[in-house]
Amino acid sequence: MHAFDYLSVLLSIVLGLGMTQLLSAVARWLELRHETKTYAPAAIWAAFLMVVLVQTWWSMFGMRDKAAWSFLQFCVVLAQPVMLYLLTALVLPGPQSKEQDQEAFFNQHRTWFFGLLMALLVSSVSKDVVLTGRLPATPNLIFHAVFFAGSALALASRRRWVQLLSAVAALVLMLVYVAALFAELA
Repeated sequence: MHAFDYLSVLLSIVLGLGMTQLLSAVARWLELRHETKTYAPAAIWAAFLMVVLVQTWWSMFGMRDKAAWSFLQFCVVLAQPVMLYLLTALVLPGPQSKEQDQEAFFNQHRTWFFGLLMALLVSSVSKDVVLTGRLPATPNLIFHAVFFAGSALALASRRRWVQLLSAVAALVLMLVYVAALFAELA
């Protein structure tokens, strides 16, 4: 067994927990659809997070050839799945929540959601620096900067149209990001 084979188990578990959290929240929403007040930006952010969870798992395959790992390197890599899990808990009311108004739930957690999203982006760039000693390639860095700016805008405004526009833009940009940089398993 190689080091990454061992380490990837915990990464996969945490990513799987994030997917479980998100899918449980969507299942609750479907179950209570007649009683739940839907909020489009939260639903779009949930779709965005599902794409990010899958893309994160997909891209981690690229670390399979790294033979030597330090505890710091692993912790920096693990930070991404952990933050993604926390984001999934803040986007939609989960099975344990009594809240049935998605907009109220999202606005209650909006500051933490966008703060964690920006921290996730910083963590993603930091991962490359810690693992390779350099910043990500320019296209990847540009995507991160645009995502960060969009997250900061969404954090700064409670306006419904800003929230909707940022969620749609993030989802579209994420799909373009995956298609441009991660379409094939390397």
